[in-house]
Amino acid sequence: VLKLFKLLHRTRQEVFKNDTKALEAARQKINEEFRNNRDETSEEKINELLKIASDVEVILRTSVIQAVHTDSDKIVLIPRKDLLQDNTPYLDKPTKQ
Repeated sequence: VLKLFKLLHRTRQEVFKNDTKALEAARQKINEEFRNNRDETSEEKINELLKIASDVEVILRTSVIQAVHTDSDKIVLIPRKDLLQDNTPYLDKPTKQ
């Protein structure tokens, strides 16, 4: 549990780097969720909560992207290394190699 808690906070720091409002909001939400469930004793419920927290970490790391307003009508996206993936072109009829 502690390992996942720390992982979520490290992911939060990476995903929301240089965004103090988002960093603080994510910190509060992570701490609140773990605090609300700290007295849980059911192994089944604990495993379910750990699965949810793990899924949230993956979604944060792979789906959230920062954007910065540069003008009133322009936004600059700041992708992280985790978000940059090789793009495979779509083929209607794949060929064997």
